[in-house]
Amino acid sequence: MIYPKIPLAQSIIQICLAKGIATIIISPGSRNAPLIIGFVNNPAFQCYSIADERSAAFFALGIAQQSKQPVALVCTSGSALLNYYPAFAEAFYSQIPMIVISADRPQSKIDIGDGQTIRQENVFENHSLYNANLDAAVSIENDQKINEAINTAIDKKGPVHINAPFEEPLYETVSELSVDVNIFASANENQIISMEELAQFAAIWNNSPRKMVLVGVNDPNVVSDKTVEALANDNSVVVMTETTSNLHHPSFINNIDTIITPFTNEDFEDFCPDILVTFGGMIVSKRIKAFLRKYKPKHHWHIDTLRAYDTFGTLSKHFEVDANVFFDAFLPLTTTVVSDYFVKTEAVQLLRKQKGALYLDKIPFSDFKVFEKVMPLLPKNSQLQISNSSAIRYAQLIDIDPSIEVYCNRGTSGIDGSTSTAIGAAAANGKQTTLITGDIGFLYDSNALWNNYIPKNFKIILINNGGGGIFRILPGHKETPVFNTFFETSHCLTAEHLAKMYGFEYTIASDESSLVNSLNDLYAQNDKPSILEVFTPTLKNDTILLQFFKELV
Repeated sequence: MIYPKIPLAQSIIQICLAKGIATIIISPGSRNAPLIIGFVNNPAFQCYSIADERSAAFFALGIAQQSKQPVALVCTSGSALLNYYPAFAEAFYSQIPMIVISADRPQSKIDIGDGQTIRQENVFENHSLYNANLDAAVSIENDQKINEAINTAIDKKGPVHINAPFEEPLYETVSELSVDVNIFASANENQIISMEELAQFAAIWNNSPRKMVLVGVNDPNVVSDKTVEALANDNSVVVMTETTSNLHHPSFINNIDTIITPFTNEDFEDFCPDILVTFGGMIVSKRIKAFLRKYKPKHHWHIDTLRAYDTFGTLSKHFEVDANVFFDAFLPLTTTVVSDYFVKTEAVQLLRKQKGALYLDKIPFSDFKVFEKVMPLLPKNSQLQISNSSAIRYAQLIDIDPSIEVYCNRGTSGIDGSTSTAIGAAAANGKQTTLITGDIGFLYDSNALWNNYIPKNFKIILINNGGGGIFRILPGHKETPVFNTFFETSHCLTAEHLAKMYGFEYTIASDESSLVNSLNDLYAQNDKPSILEVFTPTLKNDTILLQFFKELV
């Protein structure tokens, strides 16, 4: 076996090995050479090389999103480290484990004019769950910090930073280890729930005729069938989900904006729940947030092992357990309440579905029409990754087959790494994976295609409407040169040459007929990754979408 000669690098690698950190994303460099040597020469680690650090970090995020295990990122010193920050922040808010290991100059070389040096210690402080600033010498203190960083990433489900100073020479190797590392176990505690306390909340539940369960970003197949059926069969409960909730039942409302956007003030008053129960991650719908902030429920309970955001300004209880633990203990304490809350909502849902179908039948080719055609043709038992901005919002309006797993970077809701994340996820999960993305998000993360690990069956459906279409939907839109340049980011670019350069199959569609034919062709070949670029009219999309909500009543 080949090891780096520098003892600190040996310690980091051996502790990662002992902690089961198996996936290493390496951003090529020189100062991180001792770490590269150690990780690459040990067959226990699966190592990837991604040149662009920002893309590398989102690629790592995609792998960790799928595996639920920490992925380590390794970079050289200087500005390379800063390029990890967008994905680092996404990992923090999406509760995805990530370990950034940055090589650094010794502290004596910082701020004296030496090349490729910045102040690396604590650089992620606002979003890091733990910062391990190591000394160059081997010590038990260093081992403790490395252990604590890795334990925190695992237990607290988020990003941590290990900063390691290395002095030259960097490339020397040895055949025997010179360190004997210390391994410290995690102090993570088991989840517990007080039945006495739970009984008090059950009493509130049993006296409330209107209960809303709102589910944010959620992993597939984690909520038990027993819980799903219990909630679905309670007439005093309305369950509202989103595409990213990955939670399905015929009685659940999965098109939130379609239901509530046409509501009058009287409708909102009538729909306001006595109790709001939330679990999962971030909510996409701005309308449900605005509704619950204005028409506040008497009680808001959030269920999560780690965090509870007071999204609606009414948080009254945080149950620090996972959803199954909570509902398994809580539901047996509940009783049937006479209520028409679900029945009235179901009637609204049926009306909206009928009106929506009529409207979609008559609209011209547009972003909305693309989603209407694309979503039903996604392969069953596949995975869908969606970029942010308009794409994730359109996806909320169209039903999706329950067998399809859906993911989106909703922690920070940025457009900066959707393609890289999707490729990382596809590399990790082995499933047929499709990314639906807008043109700005795709172009912004085009270095994601500079990647040697893209599965041959990976598909990108790129909707090109010539700019940032979401800004046309938002209040304040005016057709001016300033708007087109500085808000919408108008352009005339396509993905054709990128596809050719990176070896992607490339096809286009510009109307309904060519879209359907292209979609069938897209999934017919899996010899190399593919991009289907769909061109839609820039000036019609906002009007078509806004009119949709007006015709639902």
